[in-house]
Amino acid sequence: MAKVPAAAVAAGGLVGGYGIARWTRKRPLGGVALAAAGSVAAYEWNRQAGSRAATALSVAYVAAFAGSHPLAKKLGAWPAVFTVAGGVAAASWAVTRRGTR
Repeated sequence: MAKVPAAAVAAGGLVGGYGIARWTRKRPLGGVALAAAGSVAAYEWNRQAGSRAATALSVAYVAAFAGSHPLAKKLGAWPAVFTVAGGVAAASWAVTRRGTR
């Protein structure tokens, strides 16, 4: 089975969580998707780069979620979500690309 990069999981969690919340009109359901993807990504970050990197990237993931809200007032909702998702994916890739601790 092919592995999905943690960067894609994290970005997908941010985009998917927002999409689910918006289309179902159930914010908690979007939160579940966001948290599930964040947990999977954190597990992979820890496995690939160690606990310090996993902690830092997890903080960045939560900060991206929180930061997308004020950013949405300037850019719009979807552009803000895609912007923060791209930022988290880039950070994840930069930290985990070597795959060593």
